[in-house]
Amino acid sequence: MEIAVLAIFVIGYIMIAAEHPLRIDKAASALITGVLCWTLYVVSSHEVPHHLSDYFEHYNSFLKTTGESPLSLHEFFDHRLLYHVQEIAGILLFLMGAMTIVEIVDAHEGFRVITDRINARSKVKLMWIIALISFFLSSVLDNLTTSIVMISLCRKLIADQKTRWFFGGIIVIAANAGGAWSPIGDVTTTMLWIGKQITSMSIVKEIFLASLMNLLLPLIVLSFVLKGNVERPSSESRGKNDVSQRDRMITLFLGVGGLLFVPVFKTFTHLPPFMGIMFSLGILWIATELMHGKKLDEDKSRFSALYALRKIDMPSVLFFLGILLAVSALQEIGLLITAATWLSESLNNVYAINIAIGLLSAVIDNVPLVAASMGMYEIAPNGVTDPWLMNFVQDGHFWHFLAYAAGTGGSVLIIGSAAGVAVMGLEKIDFLWYLKKISLWALLGYFGGAIVYIAEMALFK
Repeated sequence: MEIAVLAIFVIGYIMIAAEHPLRIDKAASALITGVLCWTLYVVSSHEVPHHLSDYFEHYNSFLKTTGESPLSLHEFFDHRLLYHVQEIAGILLFLMGAMTIVEIVDAHEGFRVITDRINARSKVKLMWIIALISFFLSSVLDNLTTSIVMISLCRKLIADQKTRWFFGGIIVIAANAGGAWSPIGDVTTTMLWIGKQITSMSIVKEIFLASLMNLLLPLIVLSFVLKGNVERPSSESRGKNDVSQRDRMITLFLGVGGLLFVPVFKTFTHLPPFMGIMFSLGILWIATELMHGKKLDEDKSRFSALYALRKIDMPSVLFFLGILLAVSALQEIGLLITAATWLSESLNNVYAINIAIGLLSAVIDNVPLVAASMGMYEIAPNGVTDPWLMNFVQDGHFWHFLAYAAGTGGSVLIIGSAAGVAVMGLEKIDFLWYLKKISLWALLGYFGGAIVYIAEMALFK
């Protein structure tokens, strides 16, 4: 059964990669792959997977204490599917909320406040500006939200689609690199922070230089490769809206401020990020309704949140759903834990293990990989003298390097990270185009940052 599910995943992955030659939208391939993986797993299973057996017994014991009937095997599978759907739904709601906020700001030409101040036409200069903004912005937002915002900015700055694709690839590298060194910049880093494997200040101090090198190395090399200037979109293609400077500033402030509010909301309430993004969307929605309340319906319709909701890219959301369903099936079966165990036993070196996990996260979502690693290795107590265990104390080398590798390794392939999936959907970037044009630079940055971190540990620790 495990081999059959893995085969379905691989076939689906190939169909996603060959979207353009096959002329089949990647969202359809992803949805079929996710549903088939779960269906085959549930229909073919006659017992609970070994890694979930203790959980199954404890859960049924708890139900007995409450007077409820124990779960049957298929009821347990339903329970596990809904558990994963709950997590996936939170990500999708967050994505939809962020997209809607960006669309509202865009409808009010709020981003012109920023783009009108970016005068660079040189591809090299613009690449550095976009990349550095993405890098630092993702550390205070997160890599997913940053990629959505920066793609919207690029649409105002770059007319040619293929050039915009290239800058989209740079945004993916920069957003993932920027998210890795911040406890709120990437979901995997946040997982390690909440799990107490790392502390907030230590991850910034230990990973910042490696993450910066992850971005700088591709930028430096590309500075000698890129030639020419970008063509700005014409004023006609951007459209003309009767939006005052005051309204632009208000929507930009509320939109970007609302996005920045999400990590603060999560820190203080401990509620999922989608709750914060929905609150921010509600505030912006009310503000725009009041802003255009006296206009005729036909004049204010294009500024409304309802109009923005119609413009968000639902195929990308469904693509995300299919991919995450497929990965959760692999996680449920135990294939990811098996892979992590094999890496540990065969490599037996914390740096090599993490480099391999990072590269694997380019193919499989980094969240279950990090979750599997957190389950395999316990936090070692402070004061241990065993050289191997010292890597696993709180703020140990293994946890810091895992945050870097899992956070940045997904840039190697466009579907290896949430930022990549969002950019792929928004700009319709071809998987094979990204593989040919961007993956090499992402790989260069990945290994460059890894070398910097290992060198830091050898010289100063």
